[in-house]
Amino acid sequence: MIRLSIPLRQALARLSLPLMIAAAFGVMLLGKADALLAERLRTHLSDALSPIYAALAEPTAAVRSAVEEVRFLATLREQNAALREENERLRRWHATALALEAENEMLRRQLNFLPEAAPAFVTARVVADGGGTYARAVLLATGPQHAIRKGQVALDERGFVGRVTEVGSRSARVLLATDMNSRIPVTLESSRARAIMAGTNGARPRLAHWPEGVIPVEGERVVTSAEAGAFPAGLPVGVIRVSPQGAPEIELFARLDRLDAVRLFDYGLSGIIPPEAVARPEPRPRRR
Repeated sequence: MIRLSIPLRQALARLSLPLMIAAAFGVMLLGKADALLAERLRTHLSDALSPIYAALAEPTAAVRSAVEEVRFLATLREQNAALREENERLRRWHATALALEAENEMLRRQLNFLPEAAPAFVTARVVADGGGTYARAVLLATGPQHAIRKGQVALDERGFVGRVTEVGSRSARVLLATDMNSRIPVTLESSRARAIMAGTNGARPRLAHWPEGVIPVEGERVVTSAEAGAFPAGLPVGVIRVSPQGAPEIELFARLDRLDAVRLFDYGLSGIIPPEAVARPEPRPRRR
């Protein structure tokens, strides 16, 4: 160990702080004056380390790609199994449909069945929503010469929409199935029970007046009923949905919020009597 004299140690102690301050200022001046050199050093260092980073990243990317490939193959396998099951189910339904078609054709020949004539229909474009007497109705634009009359059935490409309630020379108004004034006789397709579909001014009409002992089932199809000769039987309406309160409602097949055009069918039914055809009572004679 080197021993220093007391005066030398005192001199070094007095000079250490000024030397450190001078060194700090020197480093600051060097950094300010040679910023370009520092940037070049960083660039060269990055260039030297980038191949190493790339070499380390390749195994990681390969592992990630292999994991994604395994996941894709597993998903593809599940989808393939589901498609095979669905294909097998469709084959069974196809065979059943062919058998039913053959049986139906045989029964028609035995009964000398005469098929019903296809109903006449016209297509009209929806030009306005709401308005008029009803809260849920649409206005249709028709040509100047048309055969539209009150009571005709309105359908879209999915199912039942409503019925014609007003007819003008160039327009017609359709009362939608969701209007609170709408009452449509329907049939539950599985149980063949008859009921009434009543509008609520909401998205789903409610089911009412079904027979005692019949419980509407979630998802059961609903079609129109020929009760009272107001509508033809079998037009697709919707499916049963049970509300949180336990009340059966009908989710319509038709997209009433996206109606662009509807078809108006004339089935030749007279169950709906136009208001002008209702007989009015004769006025009573005044007493003298």
